[in-house]
Amino acid sequence: MKKIALLFLPLWIVSVNSLFAQADNRLAWWQEARFGMFIHFGAYAVPARGEWVKNRENLTTQQYQKYIDAFNPTDYDPKKWAKLAKQAGMKYAVMTAKHHDGYCLYDSKLTDYKYKQRDLIREFLDAFRAEGLKVGLYYSVLDWHHPDYPHYGDMMHPQRDNPAFKDTKHNWDNYLTYLHGQVRELVTGYGKIDVMWFDFSYGDMKGEKWKAKELVGMVRKHQPHIILNNRLMGDGTGKIGDANALGDFETPEQGVPEEPRRNAAGAIVPWETCLTLNNNWGYHANDQQWKSTELVIHSLVNCVSKSGNLLLNVGPDAKGNIPAQSVEILQEVGEWLQRNGASIYGCGASPLPKPAWGRFTQKGGKLYAHVLHPHIGHINIKDYQDKVLQAKVLTNGTEAYIENTWWGDPTTNNVYINIQKPTYQHYNLPDLTDTVYEIELKK
Repeated sequence: MKKIALLFLPLWIVSVNSLFAQADNRLAWWQEARFGMFIHFGAYAVPARGEWVKNRENLTTQQYQKYIDAFNPTDYDPKKWAKLAKQAGMKYAVMTAKHHDGYCLYDSKLTDYKYKQRDLIREFLDAFRAEGLKVGLYYSVLDWHHPDYPHYGDMMHPQRDNPAFKDTKHNWDNYLTYLHGQVRELVTGYGKIDVMWFDFSYGDMKGEKWKAKELVGMVRKHQPHIILNNRLMGDGTGKIGDANALGDFETPEQGVPEEPRRNAAGAIVPWETCLTLNNNWGYHANDQQWKSTELVIHSLVNCVSKSGNLLLNVGPDAKGNIPAQSVEILQEVGEWLQRNGASIYGCGASPLPKPAWGRFTQKGGKLYAHVLHPHIGHINIKDYQDKVLQAKVLTNGTEAYIENTWWGDPTTNNVYINIQKPTYQHYNLPDLTDTVYEIELKK
């Protein structure tokens, strides 16, 4: 009877359910991965003042040309980048094929405004695939070089306030043909692409201004397994699960949400925060505000504890070298993940509230307690006495000790955990950055 009843469901319900099922299948590897590398690389590395230098300094295309002419990444070796990403415990990478300045790192047949000596994107894709990593491409729907992209009066264009461009005429349809054509090149000429990362919409420049439904349809036609972010929909706020949703995951930036991202029905939706290692996406020689290894690890744990991913950025210099500080941080994060990766990969939010001493992540019948902050004695998981089977210290596999009572505490049904007995005494934890207890739950 249930199968027969399904035949009488409205077609739109069947269609929506089918779309969600397809999205779940596409996202399975990504939600297992949890940690990826973002790469912002381009001619903006030459002035070494960040990827928005053309905008912030209101440079004309002619003024910016000297940086295009000087861009010659002789040290560019994506095989090294791929090995570093794998060493860091990352499972996928997304690289800028074209940023807002309009300069292409791939061999586009639709423009001469590209690096002509080598196809840097093809080399990136080949190198990362060879390491077994999933690959994604960043494409900016903005273009500060194209003559038909609005200049004067646009919120974001470098010449938005330049009266010399006030009467310039633009053919928007011509620009849309160019935009769609370039994306078609990327999804038809470079093999399987796992992620397409569009950036970004603002003001009225969103949704159907880009002919977004047509664009997404074309991408999915050529790459049916690809996953897409939500930034075609407007200011990065397009809600996954809404009727007009065009992407597969949401994209908060430069921070971790206070709570998991949810749809209108309250269900957790896929999301990924992107984060710089200093304060700039593109190479900035004077930006030495590097995040500590501890902060990066805590941010990764924070994301996963809310069923999110972390896309961590590197900004190689103009020669193609990832800054030494970035390399050091990534290597140290990778060392922690070698010991504690089980608490990250494939994990998501636990139904437990956030504890005072850290975070919980969970995968099936394994609960992971991340002790991030100094504390005295044991940790306590309340109301779990009848649910916990055993526990161990994940970093070295040794038994963790469990007690259900503590002198002076009248509450019941507690699970007190520590590395030794008696659990209430203070012991030095094996990892001051994040000691993880793997707790096996009863079936």
